[in-house]
Amino acid sequence: MAEIQPLRGWRYNPVLSEQIDEYVSPLFDVVSRKQREALYQNPLNSIHLSVPRGDDAAGEALALLQEWQKTGVLRQDELPGIYVYYQYFRLPGSTREFCRKGFMCHIRAYAWADEVVLRHENTLPASVNDRAELLARTEFQTSATHGLYRDDDFLLERWMDEAMQDPLYETTEDYQGARDVLAVIQDTAIIRQFQAVLARRQVILADGHHRYEGSLAYRQAQLAANPASTGQEGWNYHLMYLTNSAADDLRILPTHRLLLELPSGLTDAELLARLEPYFTVVLKEDAYDLPELIAGKPWAFGLYLQGGQAYKIRLRPEVHAQLNWDTTPEVKGLDLTVLHFFVLEKALGLVGLNAQRQWPGVAYVRSFSECLTRVDTGEARAAFITNEVTMAEVEQVCHSGAVMPPKSTFFYPKTIGGFLFSSIQAAETTHPFLVELR
Repeated sequence: MAEIQPLRGWRYNPVLSEQIDEYVSPLFDVVSRKQREALYQNPLNSIHLSVPRGDDAAGEALALLQEWQKTGVLRQDELPGIYVYYQYFRLPGSTREFCRKGFMCHIRAYAWADEVVLRHENTLPASVNDRAELLARTEFQTSATHGLYRDDDFLLERWMDEAMQDPLYETTEDYQGARDVLAVIQDTAIIRQFQAVLARRQVILADGHHRYEGSLAYRQAQLAANPASTGQEGWNYHLMYLTNSAADDLRILPTHRLLLELPSGLTDAELLARLEPYFTVVLKEDAYDLPELIAGKPWAFGLYLQGGQAYKIRLRPEVHAQLNWDTTPEVKGLDLTVLHFFVLEKALGLVGLNAQRQWPGVAYVRSFSECLTRVDTGEARAAFITNEVTMAEVEQVCHSGAVMPPKSTFFYPKTIGGFLFSSIQAAETTHPFLVELR
């Protein structure tokens, strides 16, 4: 179902690649202001292309890109290939080293209605427009979105492992503590195997919805402007990092809900009283036990309030039928749907996901300890501690045609910007090797 193509990657030149840690950057939607300002100090860091500054930010990025290409800061590989990308990482509290295996390639930018690439969350129009404008001006992609395909037979891993015996380069440790390694496969027969496996599968978009929709918007504009196009032009394609959802090293971390304020001047006692009709509320002695107390229990959450008050709350099963949002049973069964409906809507009066998304009183935090600290210091009024969404739940929701509540998944680690660049200019599709592979 999914058509993928190799690409002639643009990469930092061999001298700069020896210090690749100095030039990679976090993705545009996760990089903090402090990180951005530090990275901007390096005139060759990829942040200048992925999150450009200035009154005409996209124009600044284009001028810089052309300069880097002209002066050899970036060089294009002679042959197209599939770029194998491994990320080695550890999770807090675990000594196990995980290795998420995947590969970067061009994938046709399918519209959602095609049901080839499936989404699991909605996007913000302003962020999509920003990405679409940058792509339209530069015709250059600075980071890969993250897609998932399911292959229970692991047909491609042996070729990826083989390519990793001769890596192009690797980071020592990126901003999130992962070690990133890049290799390339340029053998026609092997690339055809990758294409054959993906041709039988749908792809779930794990991360990068705004960048992907930016590609969709640009492709749609080009189709309208070029009615005689062949469908093989570079703007039909999008840079994606594809990983196997059957792998145990694919990790999703929980994203907790931090209430910076309570609506209508609610006190903590009033909040607890409003939760009581929907949840069993049990006071706990030690807040640090909350993640363990809710682990594996559906519709269970930790609640932490100022003054060190910790509670385990769990939805009363008989009230779940009150969840009347117009969505699928798969979405209604999610912990986070329960949290958003029964806490944010029923208890706090924020009716509907749109109102909740626009409300400035909620923050999405991955670190459990950060949640407790921000409540203790008075920066927040309450923290709701959640379990992670499972891969099975992601697949079920996507195949149901619905989307999850905002900030439901945090696939870890994130891919990094600047590790591999991709051009979608027309000339990118004229290499004989590419034509042969079609």
